[in-house]
Amino acid sequence: MCFGPFKRVCHWGPLIALGIIKSVTFATVSCLTQWWPSHLSLGGTLYFYSFMSSALLTLYFFLQAMYTGPGTLSLGWKPEKENEKQFLQYCGTCEGYKAPRAHHCRKCGLCVMKMDHHCPWINNCVGHKNHGSFTLFLFWAVVGCSQATVVLASSIYHAIHRTWYIYYGSGKEPIIYMSLWGMVLCMFVLGLAIGVVLAVGMLLYCQLRAILRNRTGIEDWILEKAIHRRGSTEKLFVYPYDLGRWSNFCQVLNIWGETCGDGIVWPVREGCHQYTLTIEQLAQKAEKRARSREYQIVEKFSGWWFPCTKGFGVCCHPPCTDEPRISLQPGEEVVVTRWKKYWLYGERIDPTEGTKSTSATRHRGWFPRRCAVQIMSIENEIDIPNLSRPVAPAGQCKQDRTAETKKRQ
Repeated sequence: MCFGPFKRVCHWGPLIALGIIKSVTFATVSCLTQWWPSHLSLGGTLYFYSFMSSALLTLYFFLQAMYTGPGTLSLGWKPEKENEKQFLQYCGTCEGYKAPRAHHCRKCGLCVMKMDHHCPWINNCVGHKNHGSFTLFLFWAVVGCSQATVVLASSIYHAIHRTWYIYYGSGKEPIIYMSLWGMVLCMFVLGLAIGVVLAVGMLLYCQLRAILRNRTGIEDWILEKAIHRRGSTEKLFVYPYDLGRWSNFCQVLNIWGETCGDGIVWPVREGCHQYTLTIEQLAQKAEKRARSREYQIVEKFSGWWFPCTKGFGVCCHPPCTDEPRISLQPGEEVVVTRWKKYWLYGERIDPTEGTKSTSATRHRGWFPRRCAVQIMSIENEIDIPNLSRPVAPAGQCKQDRTAETKKRQ
């Protein structure tokens, strides 16, 4: 089953997403036939077709986002002009250069064009080619689950009070019959629908904001570091891809969710060029290397996410990220670039390649702070006296201080 086109679906994310779509659709249609039958009124017919359209569009854009993919750079990609390589970052895993706005995804194993994030629900990255279809999938999922919430909540309410409506109702209220397990199932699906409206609605808001700004989540972080790096001493960094809200919107979204451009060359605002952002990234990488520190491992670490043997603070304060943990042995050395109270993030030094490894097997990740000590050079820690200047004996120093005191008096 997990081969060919089905391989992308055989993952917990798409399977759960498809299960939610199916459950909400079937439960809503079942309740809608009793609560507002389509064959008895025009309103029921319109509501039924409206909901089914939302369900089908949700499924369509979900599959489109999953199978279209974000668009990736070929292995060993490089710019057409040789002199442009100096403005681009090099990817050791893909053994090629990263185009503007492209980033390497360690889960996909490729450099993704205009990468936003890796989404487990579609088992793929969200990037240049599928950003629009992914956003439309979120939109129609929220619309469909909002409609389902109204139907399911009303149906459950009428089913619970069915006896009252039979004896005291006006006769116009819908009489809904549900078994005990049918009631439990509808309540469960109602919870799923409300959860989708809240969680996916928040994600939809974030995606729409990113589209209107023409900034991915990764580029937000780059811009924040650019502003912090400059402070008030340099000229303010201008983000090159913000062309105005309407132009930004049209660049990503249309009725079919297709995006514009090839994902390598991008329209930029006046005063910027294609490599404005990549040059800033290179400067940030250089500063990152400059402030990195070498540590030596003194305790073995297995790479567990919640290492109980390393103390209460380490176990209960893990980094809030999906970045990997790295297993380490005493005596190994690590170049650390990020620090937290209980954790450090760094790259293990390969003795055969040193700190400038470009191998595809780079070992990077988080590990407990208590497992390592910083390697300090003697020159940085000890203030060596100036031996060229003669040092007076202790007795002579005392006499000099006494004479100076009498002179002041």
